[in-house]
Amino acid sequence: MILARVAGRITSTIHHPDMKGRKLLLLDKLDAMGQATGAHVIAVDAIGAGAGETVIMLDEGNGARQILGVSDMPVRSVIVGIVDDLG
Repeated sequence: MILARVAGRITSTIHHPDMKGRKLLLLDKLDAMGQATGAHVIAVDAIGAGAGETVIMLDEGNGARQILGVSDMPVRSVIVGIVDDLG
């Protein structure tokens, strides 16, 4: 699992049919102290995260597909949680 902060939303007019109705978010990966690393990734939002929120992301294709419930979906990263506090 990876910590990240939602930097924005991605809009796609042409995409795989399994992606229809799913929100794509641009994430900025964070280090253990919650500081941005400069590394970015695009992830499917499975929980309703919004801009500026710190999230937990799974970055492994098979696990992402299991969470989304689609066995052959072309996806690698999925948001699985919103972080309330880094204490």
